[in-house]
Amino acid sequence: MQTTSASITMIYVKPRAGISVNVLAGAACLLTFLLSGCSTVPSSPATSIDAGQKVSAPAFEVIPLGTAGGLNESNLSSYLISPGYNHRYIAFDAGSVMAGLKVAAANDAFATLPVQTDLTVEGNVLTRHITGYALSHAHLDHVAGLVINATDDTPKPVYAMPFTIKTLKENVFNWALWPNFTNEGSGYKLNRYRYTYMQAGEAQTLGDTGCSLTAYPLSHAGADKSSAFLYQCDDNAVLYLGDTGPDAVEGAGQLAGLWKTAAPLIKSGRLKGVFIEASYPSDRADNALFGHLTPAWLMRELDTLAALTDIENPASALRGLKVIITHIKPSLNKQENTLLKIKSELEALNTQGVTLIFPQQGEPFYL
Repeated sequence: MQTTSASITMIYVKPRAGISVNVLAGAACLLTFLLSGCSTVPSSPATSIDAGQKVSAPAFEVIPLGTAGGLNESNLSSYLISPGYNHRYIAFDAGSVMAGLKVAAANDAFATLPVQTDLTVEGNVLTRHITGYALSHAHLDHVAGLVINATDDTPKPVYAMPFTIKTLKENVFNWALWPNFTNEGSGYKLNRYRYTYMQAGEAQTLGDTGCSLTAYPLSHAGADKSSAFLYQCDDNAVLYLGDTGPDAVEGAGQLAGLWKTAAPLIKSGRLKGVFIEASYPSDRADNALFGHLTPAWLMRELDTLAALTDIENPASALRGLKVIITHIKPSLNKQENTLLKIKSELEALNTQGVTLIFPQQGEPFYL
């Protein structure tokens, strides 16, 4: 993963299973003592690798299960997010689930979880640590993993706006395309997933976790065709956007409404990251966007957000804000690498000084 920012990006080190930071420190201390003696003051369990500066634990852990916007069915939009290191994940979208879990497990992303002798690592995470799904919309590249893995999943909620649930009920879990693994809809109900209807702007408390989820509609080739989620835990928040087009093309003004919610959270320092798409390079014609963003349109939307965040100093209002780029669409043209092209365009247009993060499947990062 690479990041670009006008400010320093902190990188957090997560201890491996069975090895505490104090054990590692003790081993280092013993070696130092043999040479010259050492202090017995314990080290901090949460440090940055930048010059050993002490930092607090991250607000959120993110494990990308899928990052791309198409073509590769094993790497489609899905992000596990948990507060800190508590391993109680909400899956934001579920285009690829098991494929992403396998890649993450191979990268030791779940090395600190208790070992389960009856299940594989990915089976353990799927059934015991993913506590719910927040689905932005019902397009296949955002729900296929949930559908396929419903056969072996455990009962849990599906958080979505009514238009998303309607599509799932009528067109997916209907005993024609797939058995009805939910608690509503046609035919026998297997009750694996429980629909939780999200109303625009109304926070849904997530049990006793200290977290809440709030949904907002987005325009994706039409108003109310996708959604964003504000995930808040204590005093920290992340904003996850599903597919969306720019307001100037879509004409619905739904991003502007979302930015009004996000602006005070940025100003107060509570918003730790924004997940937002950049599906196509900037030379894509507006009439061929089909409800998506380009780097140029994304940066124009961030300009709007900056003006709402600090009307007097918009040029610096978003400096250092972590912006996670999602849904980049790969190309079959061997002469074109859309990831590198979009990354280059975003970096060149980044006058706001945001920290751009380009997630890689199965590689955790922290906000």
